[in-house]
Amino acid sequence: MYRVIEAFADCVDNLHIYQPGDSFPRAGLSVSEKRLKELAGNGNRIGKPVIVQIEEKPRKKVPK
Repeated sequence: MYRVIEAFADCVDNLHIYQPGDSFPRAGLSVSEKRLKELAGNGNRIGKPVIVQIEEKPRKKVPK
């Protein structure tokens, strides 16, 4: 899962606007590994990372 850190309009997704704190990609959208690397690096139109990968922590089981 990725989290948006810089607002941007996704030119590959009909200029869908992402705001800081949004999840990327949005529900129902598949994104290539190449596109994820582009947005997480400097090789995009903004020239800086706009998303960061976040680790999903496993949920702790609550004892009964």
